[in-house]
Amino acid sequence: MLHLLYILAFTIIAVLAVHNLIRSLLTVGLESQSWPQNQGQFGPGSHSQYRKIPHPELLDESGNFIDEPLLVIRSVNVQEARKQLDAIYNSEIGSTGENRDEKNK
Repeated sequence: MLHLLYILAFTIIAVLAVHNLIRSLLTVGLESQSWPQNQGQFGPGSHSQYRKIPHPELLDESGNFIDEPLLVIRSVNVQEARKQLDAIYNSEIGSTGENRDEKNK
């Protein structure tokens, strides 16, 4: 009987945790998509503490939003990545080996 009570309690806790996770994800997603329309209209009765300030990297030199991707990643197949890593590894070994040979002379 006690085992069933534990299973029921942990099931309820798991459902609540997943519910809160989904709700938090939706809230963060909606907040990141929306921009306050009354940006400069903060009076004494308004909620000025909730004003969103954009990150400086999202603005160009004149203060306008950048509407382009900030990070571009090139897709590489496994063999090419291994060749590049091997070249880096071998160049480091060669440079340290040459330094050792120069120190020994």
